[in-house]
Amino acid sequence: MLALRLPPEIEKRLAAIAKKTGRTKSFYAREAILTHLEDLEDLYQAQKALAEGGDPIPIEDIMKEYGLPGKK
Repeated sequence: MLALRLPPEIEKRLAAIAKKTGRTKSFYAREAILTHLEDLEDLYQAQKALAEGGDPIPIEDIMKEYGLPGKK
């Protein structure tokens, strides 16, 4: 169980998107936390690999590997 206070503006935005979509505020809070946690875990894993002597991979190579558009 987690309880947190949000600034009024964020609370209003969260309530508005929940009302508009028919989902709960808890659904969106949970999704936001999960997404951010995954990003943080990826970041920490990459930092650890780099600190342990891992070679950085150019972003262009990653984009190409996943079929994403590169720099223009």
